[in-house]
Amino acid sequence: MNLTYLDNNATTMVAPEVLEAMLPFLQNEYGNPSSMYSFAAVAARAMENARARIADLLGASPEEIIFTGCGTESDSTAILAALESRPEKRHFITTRVEHSAVIAMGRLLQQRGYKVTWLDVDKKGRLDLEAYKAALDDNTALVSMMYANNETGVIFPIREAAELAKTRGILFHTDAVQAVGKIPLDLKTLPVDYLALSGHKLHAPKGIGVLYVRRGSPYRSFLIGGHQEHGRRAGTENVPSIVALGKAAELAAKHIQDENTTVRALRDKLQQGLLAAIPEAVVNGDTENRLPNTLNIAFKYVEGEAILLLLDQEGICASSGSACTSGSLEPSHVLRAMGVPFTYAHGSVRLSLSRYTTEAEIDKTITALSRIIARLREISPFRNMTDGAEALCSSAGTAEGLSHR
Repeated sequence: MNLTYLDNNATTMVAPEVLEAMLPFLQNEYGNPSSMYSFAAVAARAMENARARIADLLGASPEEIIFTGCGTESDSTAILAALESRPEKRHFITTRVEHSAVIAMGRLLQQRGYKVTWLDVDKKGRLDLEAYKAALDDNTALVSMMYANNETGVIFPIREAAELAKTRGILFHTDAVQAVGKIPLDLKTLPVDYLALSGHKLHAPKGIGVLYVRRGSPYRSFLIGGHQEHGRRAGTENVPSIVALGKAAELAAKHIQDENTTVRALRDKLQQGLLAAIPEAVVNGDTENRLPNTLNIAFKYVEGEAILLLLDQEGICASSGSACTSGSLEPSHVLRAMGVPFTYAHGSVRLSLSRYTTEAEIDKTITALSRIIARLREISPFRNMTDGAEALCSSAGTAEGLSHR
């Protein structure tokens, strides 16, 4: 059975060119870049070349790029470094729909006595800028706001939010894990202090990430040891994966237009085909302002996990918008925060494309999902749910739920 992979917001395949670039550093060029002899200098030069390529993709300077193990490490390091630099300020602002890396940090800060403001979103997943502006105060140390949501693809107004923070002298961090490589970014003009990205979202391997720290923004290392990364992140560098991420960044810059034309057109074809073929289906999130590869679609009266199991039998990989666990019927914190009705939220599926997605795979998915939803609705226990029960289940979400990227 041919695999149709539509879960690229969870992870991506390693691009063939990326694998080719990293293989020498897993085999012959295995020198430690911190060593002094010429054999090791090959690895050191390759690492700095990768740093420059990533900086070019972001519109940053190479010295502002720190290699980390993943997006979560980058998020945690940025948040803790910013707060430690301003110990007198005890207010942290974030949103209810962040990735678990930031939500878990917000909970930890609450336990440590910080005031944490959890910003709401509307039914389309959009941020209320006026509410955000009202939350900023003289005690605010840091704002952490994702660039684009991993479940719905909704893009937040990061430029406006960061500019508002700057007018108050407040530091600003963005988790851009889902955005980098899919939409253009230019940190020369985007006034954020910290930005996190993860390699496995743009066709590099898992286990490599980047933290961008704007020149002059406060920072301290939380991995103490050697001098690596100019003293900003101790530990021997993961040279093969760093080289791979550099190549992936180069390819992402080359294909950014394809993401916003070819990939977007395939996503739109998938969306239109499903809405036309399946009654009582709706798109979750702002359809005018989202990532070009992401479709979060809800099918009333069916259960997301069952959809995924049947898709898997058809050789199609996707994600559920539901964070259900055994014995629980609770939808994801993102959909709860958006106020998506229970009978839709529970049947939500995220389909995320890449530049490797084909039109034939889109056609296959439309056909398979149409058949699956019809089959599941025949046996659905939710069809008899009362309006009162649905209203109870779709009560406003909190930041208590966690999501995978």
